[in-house]
Amino acid sequence: MPGAEDIDALLPQTQCTRCGYPGCRPYAEAIARAEAQINQCPPGGAATIAALAQLLHREPLPLNPANGLEQAPPVAFIDEDACIGCAKCLAPCPVDAIVGARRHMHTVVMELCTGCELCVAPCPVDCIAMVPRPETGDTPAPPDPAANRRRFAAHNARLARRAEERAMLLAARKRLAATDSPSSSCE
Repeated sequence: MPGAEDIDALLPQTQCTRCGYPGCRPYAEAIARAEAQINQCPPGGAATIAALAQLLHREPLPLNPANGLEQAPPVAFIDEDACIGCAKCLAPCPVDAIVGARRHMHTVVMELCTGCELCVAPCPVDCIAMVPRPETGDTPAPPDPAANRRRFAAHNARLARRAEERAMLLAARKRLAATDSPSSSCE
C-alpha cells in the first residue's frame, strides 16, 4: 500500500492550503489514512487526481468545487507603486518567493512563486494580484515540486528558528528582570 511519501510526491507542492490542510504533506498523510479524498487539490487538478487514483487503485473523481477550480498556474504580481512595504506578505509565502524589507517596496521572484495566493489577503493596500503566468512577459516555468518542497521546509525551519530565538531572548529578559527587581535583593 502506498504511503504518505508516495502520495506527497505526486502533489504539486504549492502549499496553498486549498485542500483544507496546512500543506501538501498533511494532505498526503490524510489521504494515506483514508481521511481525505483524492480530489481536493485545485493546483494539481485533473492530472494529479488521475495520478493519485492510479497510485491508490481508486476511481478518479472530479475536482471538489468546495476546494476551488482548476486553472492555469497563476503567479503573484505586486504593484510596486502601490506597495507600502508593510511586509505582511512575507511570512505567509510558504516558499519565500517575495523579497523586500519593511518600509521598502516588495517584489515577487516569479521563478519561485507557486501561485498559492496566501500573500493576497494580508496585503492592506490590495497591491497583490494573481495573474496567469503567460501574462507576465518572460513566463518562467512554474517551479518544480521537489524544489517547492525544499523551499517550504527551509521556510518552516527558518520560522521555527526565529521563534526559538525569540523565546530564548524573552526568557533571558525575564531572568534579568527578576534579578534586577527590588524584591529579589537581600538588604
